Amino acid sequence: MKTLDYTHLDASSAKKTIDALKQLLADYQIFYTNLRGLHWNIKGKKFFHLHEKFEEMYDDTAAKVDEVAERILMLGGVPAHNFSEYLKISTFKESGYISDAGESMKLILDSYSALIKSQRSILELAGEGSDEATVAMMSDYISEQEKTVWMLVAYLS
Repeated sequence: MKTLDYTHLDASSAKKTIDALKQLLADYQIFYTNLRGLHWNIKGKKFFHLHEKFEEMYDDTAAKVDEVAERILMLGGVPAHNFSEYLKISTFKESGYISDAGESMKLILDSYSALIKSQRSILELAGEGSDEATVAMMSDYISEQEKTVWMLVAYLS
C-alpha cells in the first residue's frame, strides 16, 4: 500500500520532485545551522534586534525542515536525517564564525536568493506532475521569503 495509490500522483513525476526536495531539505538544514551560529555570535550595536531576528528566522527554518521532510515522505521518499548526507548534496556551505551584522545580512540574503531559486524550480517540477500540494507549499515559501528579502534590503538601506 502506497500513499501515491490514493493521491493519484504519478510515481515518476513524484520521484523527480522528491529528489529536488531532498536537496532543498539539505539546504534548509545548513541554512538553519548557519542561522544558529549568527544568532549566537552576533555582536555590535544591532545585537539585541538581530539576535532576536535570527532566532525568529531559525525557528521558521526548523518548521520548514519538518514540512519538507514530511512532504518527501508523503510522496514516497525517505528524507536524509544526518549532516554528512546534507553536506554532500547541499548547495549551501557552512558559514563558520560570523559576528558582523553586515556580513550576517549578506549571508542571509544570499541564502534566501538560493532558496527562492530552488523553490521556483521545484514549483515548476511539481506543477508538471500535477502535484498541487507541493506547488502550494513552494508558492507559500516563495511569497514569504520574497517579503523577508524586501524587508532585509529595506533594513540595510
